[in-house]
Amino acid sequence: MTDLVTPTAADREDAAAVRSSTVAHMKWWGWGVPGVAFHHEDKPAFAPFVLKAVGIDLDGTEPLAQPDFDRLDVPASIAGEALRDALAAAVGADGVVDGDLDRVVHTYGKSIRDLIKVRAGRLPRVPDLVVYPADEAAVQAVVDAVVAHDAVLIPFGGGSNIAGSLEPVPGEPRPVVSVDLGLLDRVLGIDERSGLARIQAGALGPSLEAQLNERGWTIGHFPDSFTHSSLGGWIATRSSGMQSDKYGDIADITRGLHVARPGGLLELRATPSASTGPSVREMILGSEGRLGVITEATVQVHRVPAKRVIHAYFFPNWRAGSAAMQQIAESDVHPAITRVSDGRETGFSLATSKASKGFSGLAQKGLFAFLKRRGWDLDAMCLSFIGYEGADDHVARQRKAVERIVKRNGGVSVGTGPGVLYDQKKFDTPYLRDFLLDRGTVGDVSETSVPWSGLDAMHDGVIAAAEAAYASIGRKGWIMSHLSHSYHSGACLYFTFAFVAQDDPEAEYDVVKHAIQQAFIDLGGVPSHHHGIGLEHAEWLPDVLSDPGIGVLEGLFAATDPGRNLNPAKITAS
Repeated sequence: MTDLVTPTAADREDAAAVRSSTVAHMKWWGWGVPGVAFHHEDKPAFAPFVLKAVGIDLDGTEPLAQPDFDRLDVPASIAGEALRDALAAAVGADGVVDGDLDRVVHTYGKSIRDLIKVRAGRLPRVPDLVVYPADEAAVQAVVDAVVAHDAVLIPFGGGSNIAGSLEPVPGEPRPVVSVDLGLLDRVLGIDERSGLARIQAGALGPSLEAQLNERGWTIGHFPDSFTHSSLGGWIATRSSGMQSDKYGDIADITRGLHVARPGGLLELRATPSASTGPSVREMILGSEGRLGVITEATVQVHRVPAKRVIHAYFFPNWRAGSAAMQQIAESDVHPAITRVSDGRETGFSLATSKASKGFSGLAQKGLFAFLKRRGWDLDAMCLSFIGYEGADDHVARQRKAVERIVKRNGGVSVGTGPGVLYDQKKFDTPYLRDFLLDRGTVGDVSETSVPWSGLDAMHDGVIAAAEAAYASIGRKGWIMSHLSHSYHSGACLYFTFAFVAQDDPEAEYDVVKHAIQQAFIDLGGVPSHHHGIGLEHAEWLPDVLSDPGIGVLEGLFAATDPGRNLNPAKITAS
């Protein structure tokens, strides 16, 4: 749980420079907006934790200077006048941009690999034009213009992708057009009797949720990237959110779709369920722009709950915590959040907390002393957050049932205080990654899903694989994990890893990332639970789909986009 520095007026002026029309973007070189950053001066346990975990002395390490955009060598646009004129006819002359800053902002997402490349000025292929359509008709006109001129189109939402889904293919000889949907940001209407909302695909999480909340509704979808990701991006990558245990993943939430495709708008009616042959809706979900540009979705929404509370619990070890999450999933209780961190991540969470003072500090020390007397290994104990929503009596029943399971597995309640902090800081972790990168430390995340029967073996096996990878490159590294989403048959395991890079950060990162991803496959998991495939995870897709399955995907892409104009080479190379 992190803490941020708020931007100054000067910072806001810098942020205004990264705008086109009324669309604001994240920093070209990092996460979030200029002037907002992680700091550790008020977290006395953080620097010692980092020294122990990866061997870097924060107090003795000067951060790198902010990257200088003027030092980048940005390739010139190769877009011809005919394409420019066609796009201007679609979106207006002001909606077609070829400035270097806009083009660089739209070149990469925000993975650690992306940040390493852009900070080093490695720009092998930059979009030639960025266009800003203001409505669905303009998006359709852009798609038709791009195909007619045999260019390449890449949809862009909030720019938060970490799977390589936004990156143009190096060496692409045709003009590349990034279609920024930031102007399509409105909730168009709510069917209040059915609990369905029509929302434009470019709406970012905070705007979307605020518009729904004004009318008493919520989408219930809160991924880590919530503040800088869009509805269309969630759908295009099959996103999951922190409260998916209750509301479902975006695949469950999305009912109807509009997709701009070459020659016409694909419209899928919003219905509760249907037996209409192979699901075109499912084909669009996770398609990463390869089947067209998502312009609008009809999604399930829920009334804002009367009460929402997150309780924290400690378990004596990982096995006890994961067993409790499985038993909760198998029960009739349906909390909004079921999350448990392993001992490593629990140590990290405690280290990122501010110093406790007064009664709260004494209470924490007393609790830890009590647990130690009970024989707990405090380095192995696991912090869990379980969220309850609904009417007061419903929340009380849920909590009572859950706490019976917690007690049965040796856990203890810690109250709501840590849960309040979790809620306040849940979207801040990417700023911490940038803080560490500024000090030479490479950190990233990978997630998978696995049946309950293989969950603990997956947890232990991935940690062992990462540690072996660190040893192979001669680096001191760290890896930690939490269970983030529970299902009837299994769960998502989310791993965070970091090490101090030296000679070749990307090559060293490749060794560690590859070891983790391969362990996912070897231990019965999938290459991604909710971040998508893109370029980053395509290598492992045949392992879970089989070669005939890859053939089905390649046949679909070839039939629906014979000219390879729609974000080619993502998901599959063809």
